[in-house]
Amino acid sequence: MDSSSELYQQEEKVISVCEYAANMLRESFQCLTIILLSLLLPLTFIVLARLSVVRYLIATSAYMVPDTLLVRLYIYVNPTLLHLLVPFVSISALSQCLTGRTLSDHMMARPRVCASWFLLFAFQICACVGIEGSIAVGVDGSGFGRERLWLVTRSLFFLGLHETTLFWSKKVVKPVVDDTVFGAEAEDRYVEKVAMVLSFGLLWWCKLRDEVESLVVVAEVKRDLIGSVGWCLYYVTVAIGMVKVVKALVWLNFVLFCGNMVDSDLSCAYSSLLMPHSCRILQKYTTFSESDTHSLTFLKSPNNMESDNAGCCTRNDDKV
Repeated sequence: MDSSSELYQQEEKVISVCEYAANMLRESFQCLTIILLSLLLPLTFIVLARLSVVRYLIATSAYMVPDTLLVRLYIYVNPTLLHLLVPFVSISALSQCLTGRTLSDHMMARPRVCASWFLLFAFQICACVGIEGSIAVGVDGSGFGRERLWLVTRSLFFLGLHETTLFWSKKVVKPVVDDTVFGAEAEDRYVEKVAMVLSFGLLWWCKLRDEVESLVVVAEVKRDLIGSVGWCLYYVTVAIGMVKVVKALVWLNFVLFCGNMVDSDLSCAYSSLLMPHSCRILQKYTTFSESDTHSLTFLKSPNNMESDNAGCCTRNDDKV
């Protein structure tokens, strides 16, 4: 009997260890997948920047590109899809920053996941075609527009693109990955956030900071519809960064200068329990700063006297 119980306990330990290892592998796979798929959005900015450079070189010089199906898809079809998808995500992120809401908040869970699947699939196709096409053409945007914009503008774009990437990860990527791996929505973890920041910073340092300014520089040199879309997309992202900076300053102002006011209000509310009857009425009057009623008139008001007398009677009854 003892041997069978010990064997049963050992089996339970082995099962628990296997379940723990399986959960760890699942969570690691989920975190890695979310990070890789979240970087699709900044990669599309690189693809758009390279597309603007390629179209500029074709229009202004005798630059020849290979006549293949991939290159034709890259130059003529891919920009149309990206100029619809990327501004949609950027404007949704701007709406989220300004109002705290998006259109997807009013959708049911299953249609929202299906829409996220469609967006993710479309972004993957466009990013793959864009990267392979840019390699086949042999042109990138590095050095084309670097140092042409102010440092403040580049910093705001960095903050805005990071916020847009977080929005893309939370609203599109994470629902799809959670539904696929766990079958339900999982909680956010700090490990994912830290890994997302590090991966985005690495991508910015390696590629984005050298190439993305081509969206603005090419649009200012070659004025056409596609260049204008890239220019607007760049400055929508800058606007998102500006909103985040303003929100951070407002929060910092509240923490530094409004904390004492909150503490004084709390102490005043505590001391009102020990104040005499007339002082409590006067304190009630001062809270209505927009009223034109005189303080003595407020003190003599029967409603206020009755309400405070009722409160006093209630407290006296409690004491008894």
